[in-house]
Amino acid sequence: VQLVESGGGLVQAGSSLRLSCAASIRTFTGSTFSINAMGWYRQAPGKQRELVAYIGSDGDRTNYADSVKGRFTAARDNAKNTMYLQMNSLKPEDTGVYYCIAEGLTGTIETRWWGQGTQVTVSS
Repeated sequence: VQLVESGGGLVQAGSSLRLSCAASIRTFTGSTFSINAMGWYRQAPGKQRELVAYIGSDGDRTNYADSVKGRFTAARDNAKNTMYLQMNSLKPEDTGVYYCIAEGLTGTIETRWWGQGTQVTVSS
């Protein structure tokens, strides 16, 4: 499973951005992959990576970090194998590299996949 994020950039405080995470599944002979939950992590300079948003396989269950509740919304389009993060009212403390994750199965083995990350910079 390959995850590719897009949509990051440099914006001013109070602006909005929408991140996208496209998942592609490469099928190898004898291997099966399935994706269940997906989510977004971010890592600010000098800080540990933190979970920002988490969305269940059907898109109905979502969880958010307290710091982004009411401002960020995660959604997914399973038909397109794509997850989104709508970020509104951005603050300088939202600056960081945002990583997409997917959790699922490789055969019968629980697996977590990571994207390469996309930079979000919010200026004051």
